[in-house]
Amino acid sequence: MGCGGNFDLMAEIAVIIVNYGTPDLSIAAVESVISRSHGGRSVEVHLLDNASPGTDAEQFSSTHAERGWGDQVTLWPQTVNHGFGRGNNVVIDALLVRPDAPRYIFLLNPDATLENEALDVLAKFMDDNPLVGASGAAISLPSGEPVSAAFRFFSPAASFVHAVNFGPLARMFPRAAVALPPNTKAGGVDWVSGAAVMLRSDVLRKVGTFDPKFFLYFEETELMYRIQAAGYHVWHLPQARVLHAEGVATQVQVNRPERRARPAYWYDSWRHYHQVCMGRGGALLTGFAWMAGAAINVPLAKIRGQNPHAPLNFFSDFWSQVMVPLLKDRKNA
Repeated sequence: MGCGGNFDLMAEIAVIIVNYGTPDLSIAAVESVISRSHGGRSVEVHLLDNASPGTDAEQFSSTHAERGWGDQVTLWPQTVNHGFGRGNNVVIDALLVRPDAPRYIFLLNPDATLENEALDVLAKFMDDNPLVGASGAAISLPSGEPVSAAFRFFSPAASFVHAVNFGPLARMFPRAAVALPPNTKAGGVDWVSGAAVMLRSDVLRKVGTFDPKFFLYFEETELMYRIQAAGYHVWHLPQARVLHAEGVATQVQVNRPERRARPAYWYDSWRHYHQVCMGRGGALLTGFAWMAGAAINVPLAKIRGQNPHAPLNFFSDFWSQVMVPLLKDRKNA
């Protein structure tokens, strides 16, 4: 049975799935990979359980035996919840030092499944384009509705327009939108969704893996910022298709009519990303832009009979967890 550190199968592509509390979905994600032919490419799967509070690790172990996954699937039971980036790093760090390290590493969310031969599509494109360091698939909800999978980097203008949440303003500044339309054609973009992204191993050796300071959110954006800063490109390839039950694994992005507070780690990640990629001044400017936009949205939402667009407790949480630490951190000024 597979376990962390057991590598008997040499593969061109390694797929990593990090699970936390969604064992049935994670098993379906594994099955969606091993049931495909991948254009004849050799593929291995690594399923890491991030110290789930239930019996996920035991379920994976029994499923591994019952379904005959064999050496193609390696299990990585953890005793600590590392979060998304650090959880992936556990496997990536082990893969990169192998003498038979895979050429590509594909990250697949536990609540996602391959809809077509996505791995072959992405790998073939990267074979033909050696300066592409990362490529992402098109993503649809289980209903078939496409969602954004390619994005622009964040900016003060983008944060302000998003926070105001007023259609005429958004139409005046279309390039302020971070999320590109779901029907975006193949091409270079700033970053792609970490739910279904292929990374070139050689590039990761040069730029490093996920920043361990992130627990969850913004870690893939920061990694792709580094990839592009090193002279490589990030591409969106809609020919590769993945189904994603968006937000099931995190409970943050699920569309709900009621407002919910963001967890503290979301604000920590927001602050760290913006400070690393934009500097302290840029992070402060973006933070003030978001707060100003959110303040404008409050009366607009009231006039329209809607709830404010910002998360519940946004002003107090954002001020205390983002702005105050940035204002105090003069060493990075």
